Amino acid sequence: MTPASTPPPATTDLATLAGIPLHERFAAALGQMQDKLLQLVANAPLLIVAVLIVLASLWLGRFASRRMRVITRIGRANPYMDGLLRNAVRVVIGLVGVLVALDLLGATPLVGAVLGSAGVVGLVLGFAFKDIAENYIAGVLLGLRKPFAPGDSVRIDSHEGKVVALSPRATILMTGEGNHLQLPNSLVFKSVLLNYSRNPKRRFDFEIPVGNHGSWHEAMDAGIAAVAAVDGVLDDPAPSALIDTLASDGATLRFLGWIDQRHNDLSRTRSEAMRGVRKALRAAGIAPPESVQKVVLQREEVVVPHYPEPGRTRDTSVDHALDAQVGHARSQEGGGGLLEATGTAQPPPAQLP
Repeated sequence: MTPASTPPPATTDLATLAGIPLHERFAAALGQMQDKLLQLVANAPLLIVAVLIVLASLWLGRFASRRMRVITRIGRANPYMDGLLRNAVRVVIGLVGVLVALDLLGATPLVGAVLGSAGVVGLVLGFAFKDIAENYIAGVLLGLRKPFAPGDSVRIDSHEGKVVALSPRATILMTGEGNHLQLPNSLVFKSVLLNYSRNPKRRFDFEIPVGNHGSWHEAMDAGIAAVAAVDGVLDDPAPSALIDTLASDGATLRFLGWIDQRHNDLSRTRSEAMRGVRKALRAAGIAPPESVQKVVLQREEVVVPHYPEPGRTRDTSVDHALDAQVGHARSQEGGGGLLEATGTAQPPPAQLP
């Protein structure tokens, strides 16, 4: 004798529901709705208190973000960090209010589930957007440290140009050729950075070979006087000269001078100083060494002709060739981004026609 098999639960439920009249099922649903409404009315005071807690936390977040003196001091030096910190304070205080309100309503399991889901989602997004997060954090740190300002001439790793802006993801440069260069903030933060504009005084140097047919002492004095006579070369620090290398046919003299980058361009001043030193050495009868040794068999004295240098001087003022392009690029980027102009920056950028 085999035991009687019981029908599946789903079949039993369907049969039970099929045997219940429609008006009884409608009455049961109406009763459940009434119970939920009564429960909602009973919990109305707690719900009102929870809403008031959330609203109070939002107001407190806005009030605290406006009144915090630390944020105000930071904002004076960096407006971007001012907005970032104020938003962070508002969000944190608001989240605390929401969590307290949910706990008051007895939704602690919901809070745990939300926090757990947020942690998992944050972990996944962290791995997916690791490079973006790294560049963003590096941009914030660069905005705090401010190693450069818009218009500064910098060298980052092997890249050189003028700073246009610092965005949350990239540092934007304008190269000497007028190209628009974007460097990831993480690369800028980790690379060796050379800021040519931070100190207004900058030194230039160049080398000139001289032969043995003349006094090197006189050559150095004549060269120093020629460098000092160039427009834009500073008297303090004064120009100087030294013997850099020695050879059997002569020596290499190195001349040094300083300029103020706010008034003169380094390359132009250096070029004019080289021309002036060459002219002064020729006037003193000091010639460079012969690059090729030769034997001349002749009785007459040979006069080597040379072209005289004109007495006029060349321009040594600051080169503003890129200023208009940098200004146009800054306007397209919405200003300096995370950077603000400082006293070491260049004059206000001109707009391109």
